[in-house]
Amino acid sequence: MLRLFLALNFLLLNLFACKGGYNSCKLKITHSKAIKYNSIQAPVLKNKRLIYSKYLPNAKVIKHDPFLSLYLVEDRKKFKHPFKINNHLSLGIASVNAKSSTEGRITKRQVGLNSFATFSEKTSTPALLLNSCCALEGIVTPDGIIEKAYVERFLNSKSSDYGDIGIRVEDKNTKVVVKRFNPFIENNPFKKGDIVLSMNGKKVYSSFAFMKKILFSNIGSTHKIKVKRGSKYFTFVVKTQKRYGGGYLSDTFLEQKGIYFNPNLSIVKIANEFNGYGLKRGDRLIQVNGKKVSSISDIRQHISDFKFFASLLFEREGFQFFVNINGKLKKD
Repeated sequence: MLRLFLALNFLLLNLFACKGGYNSCKLKITHSKAIKYNSIQAPVLKNKRLIYSKYLPNAKVIKHDPFLSLYLVEDRKKFKHPFKINNHLSLGIASVNAKSSTEGRITKRQVGLNSFATFSEKTSTPALLLNSCCALEGIVTPDGIIEKAYVERFLNSKSSDYGDIGIRVEDKNTKVVVKRFNPFIENNPFKKGDIVLSMNGKKVYSSFAFMKKILFSNIGSTHKIKVKRGSKYFTFVVKTQKRYGGGYLSDTFLEQKGIYFNPNLSIVKIANEFNGYGLKRGDRLIQVNGKKVSSISDIRQHISDFKFFASLLFEREGFQFFVNINGKLKKD
């Protein structure tokens, strides 16, 4: 009888939420304290909270996704009616916080970890992207929308790792085109400008769907990727590796070597194996392969321009020094 009562109570709450629309969602956000201290702290299933924050939360952390700044923590107050991921067709969505709701639509889908989704209307952040029944469609951040597929994967997966086959892609003239390739992956077969035609025999239509499949694939799994390069066609068999950069982490491909940068190109994290190179946190990168750099995008543009090693020029307290990072000879 108790289970029946709780089930009916939860059903009534959901029906009330649908009936009350986004006004009910605002009340639910207020009562659950889902947005607090300029961060998202939404209660989810099994007495946990999903937190979006760039800072370590003051709670028992169950797991953390550094790429998307997501945390799963224990819900000490155990809110009875958590936010659920919407797995059904939505007739409408809105960006909702405790004070306002803004109806709109996603105009550009999330392309992997480097390009979050965009909304048709101007919204305040942080906020939850909800349907009228208060089911979760995504998280609205200052950098864009983290779509529900990524949120759901984080909640359900045992690991926060993502897959990588050494390329970053973009939509260009209705085609999915390789924008960058990782020069530190041995025998990486891809080149900038390759048009991705299919994956495992299925046609590739968009960057957002293709990158999601790669990111969500198991590390160590193999895939057949067909590309067009000029007038020639190639089918590559590639193995999914672990992703090291993207989202709120720098993504220059040097992350695979253990070097992470802030937007000012100063090292914020470095692997222990680089002790022999003399690099330290705070060293600022000023040149890559003979080209001056002043942004992460500059590193991305020039990092692949080498045959045997990447030449990096750093500066520390006015002193400049070179570090050569071993790479792999690229195939012609």
